[in-house]
Amino acid sequence: MDKEIEIKAKAFDRLINHLDNRRDVQNIDLMILANFCRNCLSNWMTEEAKDLGIELAKDEAREYVYKMPYPEWKEKYQKEVSDEKLAAFKQAFKNKG
Repeated sequence: MDKEIEIKAKAFDRLINHLDNRRDVQNIDLMILANFCRNCLSNWMTEEAKDLGIELAKDEAREYVYKMPYPEWKEKYQKEVSDEKLAAFKQAFKNKG
């Protein structure tokens, strides 16, 4: 494997593990602060796989990112969005098309 690809793959795995260790950080928090979330990562995986001619279902990519089926993660870890966070999210994306 090309060294650059190997380094990127290891860094991506490290990011996935870091997010798994920070289940308290909700996707909306990530979206507000960084304009991406766990779902974005899984969507990017699916898109990149498609570009490479590899079939990767959305649910498979999400399971890789969440380290469990997405519905299970939502049930265990996803919290209700507060009005404050929803307002911050809307403000963060106010000028985005």
